[in-house]
Amino acid sequence: MNPYLNPQRVRAALRALDLRPTRAMGQNFLVDPVALAAIVEAAALQPDDLVIEVGPGLGVLTWELTRRAGLTIAVELDKRLAARLRDEFAGAPLRIVQADVLRVAPGELLAAAERQPPYKLVANLPYAITAPVLRHFLEAREPPDLSVVLVQWEVAERITAAPGDLSVLAHAVQLYAAPEIVTRVPASSFYPQPAVDSAVLRLRRRDVPPVEVADVQALFRVIKAGFLHPRKQLGNALAGGLAALGIKVSREQALAALERAGIAPTRRAETVTLAEWAALTHALTPLLP
Repeated sequence: MNPYLNPQRVRAALRALDLRPTRAMGQNFLVDPVALAAIVEAAALQPDDLVIEVGPGLGVLTWELTRRAGLTIAVELDKRLAARLRDEFAGAPLRIVQADVLRVAPGELLAAAERQPPYKLVANLPYAITAPVLRHFLEAREPPDLSVVLVQWEVAERITAAPGDLSVLAHAVQLYAAPEIVTRVPASSFYPQPAVDSAVLRLRRRDVPPVEVADVQALFRVIKAGFLHPRKQLGNALAGGLAALGIKVSREQALAALERAGIAPTRRAETVTLAEWAALTHALTPLLP
């Protein structure tokens, strides 16, 4: 039985550390064995697996990872929690890195542990940095083959959305990975209890991107421009969105690019597929800096 699932033990550990969980740092500690089992099962851990965990906290997920994987690299921002983890897991196949994960490239974590890809990302992600962390890993030179993360339910829905409900985040994830929601996790599964439910989200890295683009950064500049005014039709919004990003394109030029890409100017950004954004980026290429 995982000892870190006990709410009383969680509260006692937080008191001992003089640590009050804060919303800003997303410190909601999982105390639900069903949800924990769902994460572990979705990760399909093997004895020779290399795992990176973000935000291990008090170690509830870490405890499971160190018993199933060959090596776990846990990245914890809070110095008090990092120090406690070193004491709690002394002798375990675990490397603790006290750092802001967004300031450390995955390749640096692997190199410091003298390991090479492949690896898996398994984590209960702080709500406030979910999107930046996912992009940090998926866009890295050494991305994870598989990611299983606990995220806010609404974020999971946005990531797995289909045309009609698409967003910049959905495209940013779906370009690199095939996402699926494994299960819903109620707010009551955490201490302290957050205001919303969560989801176990699994991302399988794509061997080949679903679209071919010469410049990924240009693609996402165009996507972001389209979503700056998501309620407007693209024919009215695109030129202004590009201008807000420092790209001077007239309304007539934007309309012509939409026509060349086969996108009706009456469409809204949430309906445009990744393939269509790629075609629009290609059409706008002569105008992009």
